[in-house]
Amino acid sequence: MGQDRRNRSPAKDADLASLPPLARGGRARALPIPAPDASEGKPFWETKTLEEMTAAEWEALCDGCGRCCLNKLEDEDTGEIVLTRLACALLDIGQCRCSDYPNRFAKMPDCINLTPEKVRSLTWLPATCGYRRVKEGRGLAWWHPLVSGDPETVHQAGISVRGFARSEKGVKEHNFVRYIISDFDDA
Repeated sequence: MGQDRRNRSPAKDADLASLPPLARGGRARALPIPAPDASEGKPFWETKTLEEMTAAEWEALCDGCGRCCLNKLEDEDTGEIVLTRLACALLDIGQCRCSDYPNRFAKMPDCINLTPEKVRSLTWLPATCGYRRVKEGRGLAWWHPLVSGDPETVHQAGISVRGFARSEKGVKEHNFVRYIISDFDDA
């Protein structure tokens, strides 16, 4: 999940082997929403840390916006990371889902495996990201599918990249700079 042009080395299989396939960030399709914790009566994202979540809970925390699948560029001199409107070639922009989720790391070596540790360290995760919001103690927004019960609200609220992003397919990497955008508004 997430295209990061700073990291061009192949994905490290050892980093992925310890996680079940669905716990590797992002979602290929909508999954059932986990029930609230019966002992507390609160939803899991209010009672568990990122590390305590099950694979199904981790997957459900992804809001399906596709923002992390936009390519980012790093200035070699300053280290500044800028966002482009170019999406990973595997992102189905209309659905905001990976078109080959099970094989994404093999096909896109710079695809980032989101883990609780990475959620804490990646500075480019959007402020709207469910993983980041929970990490920061802000809870989930009204449009998040776990709150609204509808996976379309992320699109209706204008949070997703649907209709905004363009696939990186056919764009030479040296031309990515033409697609730099300002960051999304915080939410």
